[in-house]
Amino acid sequence: MPYNPLVMSDWQIAEEAEKNMPQPSDWPAKLHLEKDEVIPYGKVARLDYLKIMKRLNDKPDGKYVQVTGITPTPLGEGKSTTTCGLLEGLGRRGFNVGGCIRQPSGGPTMNIKGTAAGGGNALLIPMTEFSMGLTGDINDITNAHNLAMVAVTARMQHERNYDDRKLDMLSGMKRLDIDPTRIEMGWVMDFCAQSLRNIIIGIGSKMDGYTMQSKFQIAVSSELMALLAIVKDLADLRHRMDRITVAYNKHGDPITTGDLQVGGAMTALMRNTINPTLCCTAEYQPLMVHTGPFANIALGQSSIIADRIGLKMFDYHITESGFAADIGFEKFCNVKCRLSDLRPNASVLVATVRALKMHGGGPAIVAGLRVPDEYTREDLGLLEKGLPNMLHHIKIITEAGVKPVVCINVFHTDTKSEIAMVKRAAEQAGAHCAVSRHWEFGGEGALELADVVQDACKEDNEFKFLYPQEMKLRDRVEVIAREVYGADGVSWSTTAENKAKSLEADAEYDDYATIMVKTPLSLSHDPARKGVPKGWILPVRDIMVYSGARFLCLFAGDVNLMPGTGSNPAFRRIDIDPLTGKVHGIF
Repeated sequence: MPYNPLVMSDWQIAEEAEKNMPQPSDWPAKLHLEKDEVIPYGKVARLDYLKIMKRLNDKPDGKYVQVTGITPTPLGEGKSTTTCGLLEGLGRRGFNVGGCIRQPSGGPTMNIKGTAAGGGNALLIPMTEFSMGLTGDINDITNAHNLAMVAVTARMQHERNYDDRKLDMLSGMKRLDIDPTRIEMGWVMDFCAQSLRNIIIGIGSKMDGYTMQSKFQIAVSSELMALLAIVKDLADLRHRMDRITVAYNKHGDPITTGDLQVGGAMTALMRNTINPTLCCTAEYQPLMVHTGPFANIALGQSSIIADRIGLKMFDYHITESGFAADIGFEKFCNVKCRLSDLRPNASVLVATVRALKMHGGGPAIVAGLRVPDEYTREDLGLLEKGLPNMLHHIKIITEAGVKPVVCINVFHTDTKSEIAMVKRAAEQAGAHCAVSRHWEFGGEGALELADVVQDACKEDNEFKFLYPQEMKLRDRVEVIAREVYGADGVSWSTTAENKAKSLEADAEYDDYATIMVKTPLSLSHDPARKGVPKGWILPVRDIMVYSGARFLCLFAGDVNLMPGTGSNPAFRRIDIDPLTGKVHGIF
């Protein structure tokens, strides 16, 4: 180490680093854990959350550092890479460090964006296992979610085919009178399959199901993934699992997984997901993996469980949030921190020259196509025009009472003048700032970042929520739209406004979290509007109720829960050596 990422692919670097990777049996001694607190699973291990917390419960917490970013290009700006690099840098400084990131979805891995393992010399290993299922959490969530759909569609078929007496005689079932036009859930799979967004099921005889319109969404957007991010233990998961709204009956009352008597089996399928998976960086700092991506409706945060044990185990625990600060950091503060009672010591805001040039008016960056030359040659004018986007995100963090650390994630084409301009602007805005070359040099390239993060963690924070828990739903959305996104206000569709009024009138929903669902590619609802858009209104078109997670999910603009596969997907380049079994081509 470090390897040369200019001539080696990520999977090649990972393959070399994995030769000396700690084995599951090595981790108890390295992390000062008991042997039964580490559960071996092939090349990786799971951590027994309850056993670790029971033993370390009275130990003081370490420093809590959150990683977010500016509004990214479609290629992403390196939050996971920075998380790995920061761990490596702090490790080089001699600290006991660890962190948690989210497991990649098979959809992006096999599509255009690729895996979420970081990159260069700042990546997670074992990369192939991480990118292709790991210990099966997403599979378990997929099966549990789809079992709920099996339960509701089978129930509808049987209620159609049998009278009340026969239903009771066959299985003790009472008629639920499910409305076939109000099935809230759909099916899930962990690929980008646009042809399954809208489907018809139950075609055939009366024994082939109930004929109706249905849908698929990507597995990591499931409410069950949101549950995994926020539950405190298996008992909490089991309790919440019975409260998930699957459909509504013909009187408008919710039909839950508890009504369908499927919550227990769903929890049984997810029993192993409760324990985080333990991997490491390419320099062998421990790095947990827990929950998944999709930072819209599924929250997009690494889990509260992983953060709690990480704070007990490490001097510095680094946790990653999905998307930029307008979505990831906002939900981290106002949802995750509210539920966990944990407070961050610092927030790292990842910025790149590339993304800032895009916000300054640079040409479109299209995933899968060559990046235009404007992003690889010096252009201070273009860069300066894009700086307001970074300044806006600094303001989001600062107004939450958290000290921001801008990490300039350096690309090898960035010039000294460009880097200096970004650093000067960040510091003038009141943020700490570090120039980091972790992609190219690993921990050695992240020493400045590690030192600046240490300094930020020594400062006092005055953390505060954006809105009080008792604030009504529409008022919360107005505050988020104006204060976080920079909108002039909110417009409500008739459907969304009627739902909002009904939810506000029912005290049952007073403590539900507010989850905004919008594009990550702009501060606004429109992905084409870059920089810091002015003179716009946030349109809210619908609200979904996640009654197990206790989330109210508000859809702003056009958001699709089942992405599509592009014309040049990554699966074309992924293959296996039939002699060694090694996978190559993952990026």
